[in-house]
Amino acid sequence: MTDIPKFEAPPQILSGDLDAPLVAIIGPTASGKSALAVSLAERFGAEVLACDSTQVYRGFDIGTAKPTMEERRGIPHHLMDLVGASESFTGISTEPFSAGEYRRRAVEVLANLRQRQRLPIFTVGTGLYLRALLEGLADTPERSDHLRERLNASGARRGGAHLHAMLRRLDPAAAARIASNDRQKLVRALEICLLAGKPLTELHQAGREPLRGYAVLKVGIQPARSALYERIDGRVHVMLEHGWLAEVVAMMDRPAAASAKPFEFIGYRELRAHLESGKPLAQTIEAIAQATRRYAKRQLTWFRKEPGVEWFAGFGDDTEIVSAVSSRVARHLDDHRSANIPPQAGSV
Repeated sequence: MTDIPKFEAPPQILSGDLDAPLVAIIGPTASGKSALAVSLAERFGAEVLACDSTQVYRGFDIGTAKPTMEERRGIPHHLMDLVGASESFTGISTEPFSAGEYRRRAVEVLANLRQRQRLPIFTVGTGLYLRALLEGLADTPERSDHLRERLNASGARRGGAHLHAMLRRLDPAAAARIASNDRQKLVRALEICLLAGKPLTELHQAGREPLRGYAVLKVGIQPARSALYERIDGRVHVMLEHGWLAEVVAMMDRPAAASAKPFEFIGYRELRAHLESGKPLAQTIEAIAQATRRYAKRQLTWFRKEPGVEWFAGFGDDTEIVSAVSSRVARHLDDHRSANIPPQAGSV
């Protein structure tokens, strides 16, 4: 690998009133985002911020691909293990962790890093969380337990297709984004439409407050699909070898396991079904790998619509990719520093 000198970011581009640089590494699951982020952090004196809706839950570690302490190589990581499996960010409601709460926590971490003059590097697996951070969120109505109960009862009685048909009538654009079997998102979208008296899509297009004070570089990691799928298949086996099934057993033994949000995640739901129904493990493994491959495809579909991403063909732990992205980050910091250096007295 080409040796790239460590870039020492001067204080004036990481603190004060000037915009500060921010790096976001975008890519599908198993593409090597975490490894790349650690390599970049070592070179540029940075810290890593997870942007993943599954990694915010404590105790669900192996199946959500949280980097181990060894893999972090001493680099501070933020925005993981924020809440318990069945608690909300308030500790009162069982409402799943939201994109809005992620944004609030991320802004707090960014302020701290800026004060300490550390470059933030996000590893982005959940595109909605990145969008919430950078573009802001719409002002949507508070939840209504009564309305949710009615919608959930209707869905239980008539099926997810009925809820999806309701949403198509109220907000066709939202219905196109939400699968008919995603009961939670369907109910929330219908709740907002009914309470606000207007489509969710319309609300999302108005009243957002974007993140200010940062110059964002978005780097996309895109391995060849066949290679990515092969790595996904192998990673499922490695996770099981590292104790994933035992982790699931331990979490199922907790009182709140029945309603724990992470048991809806890929892998956790299949392994739980394996333990409860006796479905052969070999079939379970294949089901997990297949679901993960489909998820990676959905991620790439979302990320292709993300504006301003500079794509690199390969895995994030490939030496060539590390070198190429490091050079790009160094140019971003150099360009940003040059743009923010005040002109000398008497210069034209």
